[in-house]
Amino acid sequence: MRRVYMDANATTPLLPEVLEAMRPYWMEHFGNASSIHLPGQQARRAVDHARETMAEFFNCHEAEVVFNSGGTEGDNTAIFGLLRPGDHFITTAIEHSAVLQAADRLAQRGVNVTLVPPQPSGLIDPADIAAAIRPNTRLISVMLANNETGVIQPVEQISRIAAETGAFFHIDAVQGAGKIPIDVRRIGCNLLSISGHKMHAPKGVGAIFVRRGTPLESLLVGGSHERRRRAGTENVAGIVGLAKAAEVAMTSLENGVMEDLAALRDRLERKLLQLPGTGLNGAGIDGQPVLRAANTTNIWFDNLEGEALVIALDLKGVAVSGGSACHSGATEPSHVLMAMGLDKTRARASLRFSLLKTATEADIDYVLEVMPEAVKRLRAVSPVEAGTLG
Repeated sequence: MRRVYMDANATTPLLPEVLEAMRPYWMEHFGNASSIHLPGQQARRAVDHARETMAEFFNCHEAEVVFNSGGTEGDNTAIFGLLRPGDHFITTAIEHSAVLQAADRLAQRGVNVTLVPPQPSGLIDPADIAAAIRPNTRLISVMLANNETGVIQPVEQISRIAAETGAFFHIDAVQGAGKIPIDVRRIGCNLLSISGHKMHAPKGVGAIFVRRGTPLESLLVGGSHERRRRAGTENVAGIVGLAKAAEVAMTSLENGVMEDLAALRDRLERKLLQLPGTGLNGAGIDGQPVLRAANTTNIWFDNLEGEALVIALDLKGVAVSGGSACHSGATEPSHVLMAMGLDKTRARASLRFSLLKTATEADIDYVLEVMPEAVKRLRAVSPVEAGTLG
């Protein structure tokens, strides 16, 4: 049976060149990058070279790159590392749980939290961020691209608002990294976090950009690793893999790979929306899609349960998602889609298709071949009534 993976926003496979770059640092060059002997110095050179690559990826100084375990740690570091009781924190209702649950915990500790809702399109209006600012606003955190809809947020405008009011600005760029050019100098943010496994690097490694002068307290303490900003022996092989994946991503952004991927996504989306009882999550008031990450579309299918459709497609060899992988098995519908105004029925009837950069026309053909029958069969037996926009 043919298998097509369209859940890249959950995780991605290692690219062969990433695996090859990492291989020596598991076996031959296994040293601790903090040791002063030859094996340690070989590891240190690899980490230093990777930091140079990531500085190019972010367009920042090498000293502003901190390696960590991934997006969750990066988000938590930015939030817990800056906020104290009495501070005010602004974020949005469509953030990843790594941000929202951190905000919940800090609210219990005396931090004032404001969640800004999105427009029905999934876009955050910078004016709503500006209206939420208070004299004690210390941190604003807004994601670059939403993990469920792919909608790209106006982070440059929000960054200017933060700078004008003296607030620090953090971006969760986990879903944007490798799909959207990142230039922290142009954006003007103070912090920006990414995760390797969303961009064809291994799981368990990531990085956070920390602008010089940002008074960030370390989340982990112990050794003097990462200039005392993140204790713990460096994951040398993972760091090397992250840097190699960043190299590949920068090339992809320059040579049109993302434009080709967007064309495949658009073809898939256009054909699926021709099925009756469907609609796009992430459309403006004119019904046209807003700006999104090139690989992502989120579509609702009335009169069925999205989870049942995920299972039906998996039996046909197609891997898609009903939402964030971090909420797999949750009984509640997507908090992102609910915040955008969908009712519970339609939110539960929504699927996310997120393409790998290696996706092909044949992959799209196969999904379009199996989808109509799967939808028809489930609707024939489903007790679910058509949902409506709230």
